[in-house]
Amino acid sequence: PPPLLVPDNPAFLNRLPSPMKITRLTTFIVPPRWCFLKIETDEGITGWGEPVLEGRAHTVAAAVDELADYLVGKDPRHIEDHWTVLYRGGFYRGGGVHMSALAGIDQALWDIKGQALGVPVSELLGGNVRSHIKVYSWIGGDRPSETAAAAQAAVARGFTAVKMNGTEEVQYVDSYDKVERCLQNVAAVREAVGPNVGIGVDFHGRVHRPMAKVLVKELEPYKLMFIEEPVLSEHEEALKEIARISSTPIALGERLYSRWDFKRVLQGGYADIIQPDPSHAGGITETRKIASMADRIGHGDIVSPERTKIVEANQVAVALSNASFDRAEAEDRIHFILQELVHRTKNILSLVQAMMR
Repeated sequence: PPPLLVPDNPAFLNRLPSPMKITRLTTFIVPPRWCFLKIETDEGITGWGEPVLEGRAHTVAAAVDELADYLVGKDPRHIEDHWTVLYRGGFYRGGGVHMSALAGIDQALWDIKGQALGVPVSELLGGNVRSHIKVYSWIGGDRPSETAAAAQAAVARGFTAVKMNGTEEVQYVDSYDKVERCLQNVAAVREAVGPNVGIGVDFHGRVHRPMAKVLVKELEPYKLMFIEEPVLSEHEEALKEIARISSTPIALGERLYSRWDFKRVLQGGYADIIQPDPSHAGGITETRKIASMADRIGHGDIVSPERTKIVEANQVAVALSNASFDRAEAEDRIHFILQELVHRTKNILSLVQAMMR
């Protein structure tokens, strides 16, 4: 490559960072479904990421191994350049496996850069726009009494919002008893927590357009915070029709993997809240770009879902620096993320360690 154009000034040249090189990428498979990535450098700085697609951990690890040849010997701090090459360099690009592998690599590179500069990753993304992070608690949703009790317990621990399962698998056109069971479940939770606690209902894409239209209308009296994946995200025509008849915000995005996937949803107005997953949607680099796209047209952003401390740390980095962020999906152990913890955090790994204490 051509030399950098820099002032011919020894004092300036002495301030340029010395080269750092990636020496090794190592993946670790942890049963039943996790994959972790360690990237080592010649300066002794190690970065961690979580390149995983649930149920495909070994496949994603193989993809990381294929991408590693390009990275060894490169400076890990050139994150945008590496992301671009790893995405655009192959004939085939995108999809869950490729983008999850790229996500784990990206997370680890940001970790290294934060450590090298001695600052939180959120500081490298433009600085914090908030000192606290709102989260909602996952409470299940298979049995009304148990779900209502879980919701009450979450509120008692300080949560102001919860998310629950919507329904079991539903046929294209199904009997009303499944609708009734869903309504009973949601009604039990609403009665248990009162009118001022947010409730999200996740259908996991298990419902098809005919029954999704019924459920969306029937759930309106419960004043939900959002309905997630009423149908699968690739069913854009169905999403468009559902969004038109629903007064409840529609959320989706866990199974979308890049800004190009989200572009169609945002342009079509099919969703009000997007949910990029930092371990599936290309890591911090791509998640930030997705959030910026959403912000330009007035969409909220939820970083989703929570799995391990490494994903948690990446959620925090994105959430602290993203003005359109609303809240994160979480287990109850991270609802205590406070200003003191944020200020003590210098990089992704130190956040993981701090939250485990």
